[in-house]
Amino acid sequence: MSLLLDEICEQPAVLKKLFSSNDVKIKAIAEEYVKRGLDGVYFAARGTSDHACVYAQYLMGITAGIPCALGTPSVITKYGAKMKFGTDLVIGVSQSGKAEDVLEVLKQANEQGCLTVAVTNDESSPMAREAKYHLYCSAGKEESIAATKTFTAQMFLLAMLCAELSGSEELKRQLGTVGDDTAALLKYAPPALEAKLVRYRYLTNAFILGRGLEYPIALEGALKILETNCIKMKGAAISDFYHGPIAQIAEGDLVIVISSKGATSDDDRAMIDRLHEIGAEVFVITNDDELYKSEKFGILTPEGGVYTVPFLFAVCVQLFAYELTVIRDIDPNKSKVLKKITITK
Repeated sequence: MSLLLDEICEQPAVLKKLFSSNDVKIKAIAEEYVKRGLDGVYFAARGTSDHACVYAQYLMGITAGIPCALGTPSVITKYGAKMKFGTDLVIGVSQSGKAEDVLEVLKQANEQGCLTVAVTNDESSPMAREAKYHLYCSAGKEESIAATKTFTAQMFLLAMLCAELSGSEELKRQLGTVGDDTAALLKYAPPALEAKLVRYRYLTNAFILGRGLEYPIALEGALKILETNCIKMKGAAISDFYHGPIAQIAEGDLVIVISSKGATSDDDRAMIDRLHEIGAEVFVITNDDELYKSEKFGILTPEGGVYTVPFLFAVCVQLFAYELTVIRDIDPNKSKVLKKITITK
């Protein structure tokens, strides 16, 4: 198997062990959050890690009513700003823990006496040492250029924290099934996707859309496909796509739509109908059996939970990217321009 596929397939085991390895720290963070009277979260991250934070931003708002900001680290590192974090919990997220601009956010927050947390896959990293609390992805070494298991581990850890802050037993219950649901998906999805993606051997550009909890997976899916296949990809929110970007769609263009049963499904279907009117080719990634059967192209995931089905969609977009490399005879672990660790200052 490919190194990338190996790491994609490691995710059920990684996700299953995160409860036991971080539960004590997450309870301590939540207790301190309440004790300090904090009322917001400030995330600092880049790339894939930023997409994990977008997922957490939605989840925090939905289940805990906590407003979350996605940080702009360059205002500190490039413009010399002094941020006023106030009553925010400041969370830095980085696979390597070496993102210099994210590290500077944590340093400035610590100088102000803020509660700080780092989420990384390296216990000895600068960010892990800087933050008051470190949540460890426990994903093992990730060698493929495209981050996969560290992305879902970051999502899981942030969701665990959200469950503790919100007191949502339903979120905790759903998190407890993610590992098994992911394992079930991986039993059939790789060959199923390979067979369905042969038609995209010569794909040069596409869009991937989602709304709400599925929006960050659309962003991540676009990143995974473009960095492994050098295809021009754009991830967008369905709600924003009407405001101009849809004008780029022409007859025959591929649009991947990530759709979950629930709050945004009506909007998803309305967008799919509009895309068909234009003549676009729609590929659905969904847990909705009715939607799956109504579309010519797509993949059906296990149902999962409303809060956690994004994990299954994340695995699907990773597999979509991988299977395209097989079909297009591309080595996803070699790149002339990309490096595994990117240090943004």
